[in-house]
This record gives sequence, structure tokens and C-alpha cells, in this order.
Amino acid sequence: MDWYRNLRIVLKQEKRAYILDDPIPDEPNEEDEEAYNEWTKYMEDSVQVSCLMLASMTPDLQKEYELHGAYDMITQLRETFQQQARVERFETVRALHACRMEESQSVSSYVLKMKSHIDRLERLNCPVSKELATDLILNSLSKRFDNFVMNYNMNGWNKSINELHSMLKTTETAMGKNVLPVLTIDEGKNKKRPHPAPKAIVAKRKGHVGGKGKGKVRAEPPKPKEKKQKVAANDPCFKCGEIGHWMRNCPIYLKELKEKRDAGQPSGVQKK
Repeated sequence: MDWYRNLRIVLKQEKRAYILDDPIPDEPNEEDEEAYNEWTKYMEDSVQVSCLMLASMTPDLQKEYELHGAYDMITQLRETFQQQARVERFETVRALHACRMEESQSVSSYVLKMKSHIDRLERLNCPVSKELATDLILNSLSKRFDNFVMNYNMNGWNKSINELHSMLKTTETAMGKNVLPVLTIDEGKNKKRPHPAPKAIVAKRKGHVGGKGKGKVRAEPPKPKEKKQKVAANDPCFKCGEIGHWMRNCPIYLKELKEKRDAGQPSGVQKK
């Protein structure tokens, strides 16, 4: 526990850390002056340590342990919180082994996350060796660092977590300079050309333009085709009035047309 570690640091500085390790001795006979003086010093130091421990506890724990000596207090606290420490260690190990770097994640934030789990295990008296720590980090990196991992193993490097962190940040920076995102490619060279418009009907003008050369080619919109009208069974002929044929098929009209052609007159029906 962090609290226990900090407590021992303070007591070590005050030369009272032995209170947490040695049980309370029996009170000696006053005739043995040396032993009695040692016991008196122990009891005085125990009171000082007990007050320091109680002052750093929560109100509920203070009420529970205010009548205990320092040694008895730390012994019961160890028994109470030992199971919690084991559960915390288990959860930390599981979180460490479940770590996997995402493709879009920053390598710096990921390594720091792994390092926090490793440091927590060390605080729980379960330290991870330097070699194992670096192997866990390298094994969980994303695929874009495969070349880095291969070079690391081929060169037989043995770096600390901080050194590995620095190398990975440098590699990520170099990768960012050499690899451009797909969306930032020069758009001017990769724009899709618009689909060509439907081909217009090309007609040639008769004659010459400006008196030189042939007529220029000119695109004109297509003319809609006239639909042929079908002869209706009950429609009368405009010439003879009979039903069943058009004027162009009328025998009277065809006869008149032939006579005019023979006489040298223009063909066709004259409008009145």
C-alpha cells in the first residue's frame, strides 16, 4: 500500500521504523536499569508512531484503532487490507495483458499507459523486470510498428521503458513525415474528369465561310422525327371525300398531278 510505504519512509527518517517490526516487549524489572530504559524508549516511540498513524487515517479507522499500539495496529491493518491488495494486483495484471495499441492511438500515450500498470505492480510488491516490461510493450504495439520491433530484436537492444518510449516517439514522427494521409493527396492531379456530354449531331454547312476553305463543322441539336400518321378507317380523303385513303393515294389527285407534269406546270397542291 502507498500509505504503508510513505509511513515507513517517515519513520525511517525519525529512526522509529523498528516499532512496526518488533512486538511490544514485556515490562522489565526496574532493577535492570538498561532493559527498563530500552522498554521506556520503545513505549514512548510507540506512542509517537501510533499518533502519526492515526492522524493519517480516515475517521472510521481512527475510531477503530485509537486504543491500539503501533505494532498491533499495523498487524491488523495488514490482515485487513492484504486481500484487497491481492485483488488490486490481479486487476492490474489483467489490465496489463489486455492492453493492445489501436492504429489511431498515439504511441506516447500508449507506452505511458503500459508504464502506469507496471509501476503499480511494483508498488504492490510484484515488480516486473526491465526485459519483460519492454517485451510486453513491443508485443502489444500496432502493426505499423512491425518494422521497428523486427529491428529492435535483430539488433539485440536492451532498453529501459523510458529509452524505448523515446525511440518509439522518434519512429512515429518519422512515419508521419513519410506517409501522407489519403485525403491530403494533391487534389489537382487526382480530380476525376467530368463525363463528356452526349455527342451532338454534327452537320456541315454547305458553301464556304469567309470565302476560304470548306464550311466549318457545326453542331446542331437533333430534329425530332415526324411521326407517320396512320390512315384511319373512317377518315375521308381531302380530294375526293371518299373514305379509306389519303390524298396522296387518291386516284383523282394522282391523275391531275400527272396531267400537270406533262403540261410543264409545277406539281403539288396550290393553296387557295
